[in-house]
Amino acid sequence: MTSYNHIDEVIVGKLKAIVGEKFVVTDPDRMEGYAHDGVTGPENIKMPEVVVKPGSVEEVSAIVKLANAALLPVVPRGGGTGLAGGAVAFDGGIVLSTERLNRIVEIDKENMVLVTEPGVIVDDVQKVARDAGCFYAGDPSSSDSSFIGGNIATNSGGMNAVKYGTTRQQVLGLEIVTPEGEIVTLGGKLKKNSTGYCLSQLIAGSEGTLGIITKAYLKLMPKAQNVIDLLAVFPDARSAIGIVSKILHSGITPIGVEFMDNSGIRCVAQFLKQSVPYEEVGCYIIVSLEGDNGDVLDEQSMLINDLCMENGALEVLAPDSEKIWRIRKSFTEASRARSMVYTSEDMVVPPARIADVVEKMGALSEKYGIAIHCAGHAGDGNVHADMLKDKMSDEEWAEKLPAIRNEIYAMVYAIGGKLSGEHGIGHKRLDLFRSFTDPVEYKITMAIKKALDPNNIMNPGKIIQLS
Repeated sequence: MTSYNHIDEVIVGKLKAIVGEKFVVTDPDRMEGYAHDGVTGPENIKMPEVVVKPGSVEEVSAIVKLANAALLPVVPRGGGTGLAGGAVAFDGGIVLSTERLNRIVEIDKENMVLVTEPGVIVDDVQKVARDAGCFYAGDPSSSDSSFIGGNIATNSGGMNAVKYGTTRQQVLGLEIVTPEGEIVTLGGKLKKNSTGYCLSQLIAGSEGTLGIITKAYLKLMPKAQNVIDLLAVFPDARSAIGIVSKILHSGITPIGVEFMDNSGIRCVAQFLKQSVPYEEVGCYIIVSLEGDNGDVLDEQSMLINDLCMENGALEVLAPDSEKIWRIRKSFTEASRARSMVYTSEDMVVPPARIADVVEKMGALSEKYGIAIHCAGHAGDGNVHADMLKDKMSDEEWAEKLPAIRNEIYAMVYAIGGKLSGEHGIGHKRLDLFRSFTDPVEYKITMAIKKALDPNNIMNPGKIIQLS
């Protein structure tokens, strides 16, 4: 374990000299919001020693160089919406907030590239792209509050991943500050690049452990003229998940295919205080289609309707899109509203095995007496399982949760899956990552971290724990 120094008045003074007194926070009341992210429970809360809000890449560089010289941890932080404890200063030190790095730098329509700083909210990235007649494909559930830099750092997935891939696939280049404080641009406005290692893709998904993103070059696409959302309601998870491969093998490429189990649907209905279709008996599959030819989309919708009904659907609806996406995007928020303490697991498996995971979750729910709600990105095999503490005692929760996690991840890895599809490892899954990862893969990960961050100051204790 690295032995770090602590923030003192001298360090605070130097930080103020870099960014200005207004943007250095040491007051506990003002720092409380930076002591946690979206992971609940007292063990996931740690007050930072100082919060610093740089306004330029040069200021970020100066902060990191200071931290390296003084052996102080630096925890990069975006919107604080993460679900893996990745933006919490468990080892003390500096929380470096990117909230002031919030400018859209450029819309380059000729090259179909949007250049942005990391502190821009994802919805705003999408809106700026739309206003320019373009489309940015990244669309996580937290798009109204998460920062684009955090999306890149965790390689967020989202609702459009079946057709367009995860956030990593939207990144053409990154400007970063390295763990030693150097500024470098990796990639850029390039559609292809075989010039050495693909370092920008290494940074994407590295959760702030290999550098701080200060600028991103994002891929844009032409905006489709028409979008249709379909809601297929099934009586059980297996028949719902079973339709996914049939849709994908039909020749249709949806933007996304989403799943919600019945317990999750009922929890959301209660949270939103509104009735939703088939809330007492149904499991949802939401299929989103896009295209420039309305007649072709109508034909595809009819084919999907027929496939769903043949697979046992109760009904296929063309719902109010805003309403149905509000239901889907409220899944985790509804879990948090019902149970102040909960955990959101984020396994990814071969898409054909999603139903097995959901059924296993149902069995574990009964075995351990814990409410478990499932939703996810059915088209790419990403299952979200929210496990709720409800009124369970702290002692019982602390005993049951590790047992459930070990059972489910043993199954996930046995069928070719992984711990996380988009939330990342962070601090929350640190031990699980070490337990379930191939030793050679873990050794490679350690070697990369040690090579790029020799003093282990950059978001330490996330993904891996250096000895």
